[in-house]
Amino acid sequence: MNETVNIVDLILVLKKRWKLIVFLTILAPFISSLIAIYFITPIYQGTTLILVNQKNSENQIDLSQLSDNIDLINTYGMIIKSPAILGKVKTNLDLSQSVDQLNKKVTINSQKDSQIFSLTVEDSDASQAVKIANAVSKTFQQEIKGIMNVDNVSILAEAELNENPVPVKPNLLFNIAIAFIIGLLGGTGIALLMELMDTTLKDDQDVIIHLGLPVLGSIQKTSKTYSGNTNVSGQTRSETFGS
Repeated sequence: MNETVNIVDLILVLKKRWKLIVFLTILAPFISSLIAIYFITPIYQGTTLILVNQKNSENQIDLSQLSDNIDLINTYGMIIKSPAILGKVKTNLDLSQSVDQLNKKVTINSQKDSQIFSLTVEDSDASQAVKIANAVSKTFQQEIKGIMNVDNVSILAEAELNENPVPVKPNLLFNIAIAFIIGLLGGTGIALLMELMDTTLKDDQDVIIHLGLPVLGSIQKTSKTYSGNTNVSGQTRSETFGS
């Protein structure tokens, strides 16, 4: 029974302060969208696909060689992000950032049991992201021959610059959705906190419970105002008194 009463009381509190909850629920996504649009630098991606596959003039599939190629991908990923590759890319493109900064922009992604992995570069300039991604891939393809004495890297797809590039960060819709949830929960929490901090006596039951005094009288709330003891036409005024 107490649980039912608590739930009813909770609903009444939320209903009482619904304007505050709605206001914060709308305000949070609005602020989030403004921050994402005007204060966060958009980040773009350039992605290439690289195949690790030992060239075989006889066009025969060697299963052991296939497994070795898959195992090499992790090693290749570390080589790509090393100064041996990124240092040359920095020099060839005359980049202002350091090798360490360039390293943080490069991401290698591979799938299990696949000879194909992706090389992704993130940058605030869409054309620069594409340019760096292609430069890293081509430099790696050329340098790996001398580093590991192998010729098993092919570029399947180069990064391309779209006519209207779309940033990957920030994700505006995702941020708005998160802000909506935060605003709703925050508004609900503030409404409940305000109710808990409100120590005013709201009805005769509060007087009896908290003060332990009998109620001597009550005045019904009316829709019109009046002054003194003058009755207003069309208005009901009720007063009760006791001793």
